[in-house]
Amino acid sequence: YPWGYDSDNGPDQWHKNYPIAKGRHQSPIEINNKDVHYDRSLLPWFASYDPGAAKTILNNGKTCRVVFDDSFDRSVLRGGPLTGVYRLRQLHFHWGSSDDHGSEHVVNGVRYAGELHLLHWNPKYSNYLDAVRRTDGIAVLAIFLQVGETPKPEMKRILQEINAIKTKGKEAPFTNFDPSILFPKSHDYWTYHGSFTTPPCEECITWIVLREPIIVSSDQMAKLRSLSKNAENEPVLPLVDNWRPTQPRYFRMVSASF
Repeated sequence: YPWGYDSDNGPDQWHKNYPIAKGRHQSPIEINNKDVHYDRSLLPWFASYDPGAAKTILNNGKTCRVVFDDSFDRSVLRGGPLTGVYRLRQLHFHWGSSDDHGSEHVVNGVRYAGELHLLHWNPKYSNYLDAVRRTDGIAVLAIFLQVGETPKPEMKRILQEINAIKTKGKEAPFTNFDPSILFPKSHDYWTYHGSFTTPPCEECITWIVLREPIIVSSDQMAKLRSLSKNAENEPVLPLVDNWRPTQPRYFRMVSASF
């Protein structure tokens, strides 16, 4: 079923074709200090990424995505709330139509300009499609993008490829890239159990949401907004506001490592 972010096919409509979108473990959520539980048993997390695993960058009409080779444990996330290692499969972004919104998670009422998701799967399952059917199948590291004066130079590497993938369906080689250069200094995080923020919205994700955002410039955000959600031979439609609103937390615990 085609889905998107417009009024006719957007997040309010997704549950019609993907009923789990109305489930009780949906993401994103608002993280509020008053509801967060400090968990002293939470460990630090570690990522060891092989720059040689980066393969391509693409515009799929919904986001800008970088794809990695996940055929063996060459780029992995471990520690934190996770048991075992999780393999990096792809990273992608969510952003708004202006700098004052665009992130999916909200922290104490604050919505950031964007959000980066690094998606990993649990190789104790036979493959990625099997993993998305398991409650511990997927781990996503989420990093907020905040517009500021001293942007992170490491974002340039991704954004300089944007011109090659302006329209939906465009893909370009993207090699020798270690996404850990995008991490903020602090590794403090919140964690909770949730879902994909795009259909089918399977509830299989251990979220690790980093407290410290990375700084981007207004120009860098504008570069993301210069992508089109239409194909090359169609009218240019800016790819913006590809974020899902927050979902009810229900009875879920949000734990903090700090």
